[in-house]
Amino acid sequence: MSVRADLSPWLAGPTPGLVEGAVRCASAAGLHRMAYSEWGERDNPNVLVCAHGLTRNGRDFDDLARAMAADYRVICPDVVGRGRSDWLRDPSYYVFPQYVADMMVLLARLDVDSVHWLGTSMGGLIGMWIASQDDSPISRLVLNDVGPLIPVASLQLIGDYVGRAPTFETYEDAEKYVRLVSEPFGHLTDTQWQHLTEYSLQRAADGRLEMRYDPAIGEPFRRQLSAGDVDLWPIYDAIRCPTLVVRGAESAVLTGATLQEMASRGPRPQTVEIAGIGHAPMFLDALQIGVVRDFLRIGLAI
Repeated sequence: MSVRADLSPWLAGPTPGLVEGAVRCASAAGLHRMAYSEWGERDNPNVLVCAHGLTRNGRDFDDLARAMAADYRVICPDVVGRGRSDWLRDPSYYVFPQYVADMMVLLARLDVDSVHWLGTSMGGLIGMWIASQDDSPISRLVLNDVGPLIPVASLQLIGDYVGRAPTFETYEDAEKYVRLVSEPFGHLTDTQWQHLTEYSLQRAADGRLEMRYDPAIGEPFRRQLSAGDVDLWPIYDAIRCPTLVVRGAESAVLTGATLQEMASRGPRPQTVEIAGIGHAPMFLDALQIGVVRDFLRIGLAI
């Protein structure tokens, strides 16, 4: 059963190999619940955390998680305000210090000393901040189409739609919208677009379909626009763990010039560019999954 039939993917039957969980986190405005999806054996000491982009959710990583579950316990959180997670009472806390604090609560729940981390866009920035800290639990890091310098022009493109998505009468209308705003993901199959759309929707109070994230996440994001480029080079330069940076070759968020500079400083990462993709690669095909698997498996605890 899919959202095209019942308009509520989380009421559909269970997905084989998938377990859903949640942790209680706190902000100054009170408690909130952060949901996550879990794949693989719970007693596996090798843990991979996959953190999604600004308006996305943890189910983006289903294909990657299935492919990695033989080697890892794979954890795919819905950052607060997205997916199955709660919306914050005060949208001013939709900021990176809150996201990092929530992730540390999740890592404590997992009860492991170290994890591998794959982060797309926003999820990569969260991982970058955690990996830059002394005694960081991240022992191997993949940054997917994000770096320490994000041009304000790219932020403006994202700010034009984040938190301003229309509501939809039909699933077909919603899928057209997702395909439009996510066109830089590349040439996906109809089945892949359907997956990304179904887990991006929920029923609004008026019965229409809406995107499954709090529109208020756009408020702090748009305030950042007045500050100009995002410059996080000092954080990046403090990372010491082995790192891979994946770039969509047509990305405007992670430019080729920034990727080149990243390769020569900080963790001196391996770098890979994916042809025909903008912001961001989604790890929905064997080539992209293989890039991640080959890098991460080098660091597995056997």
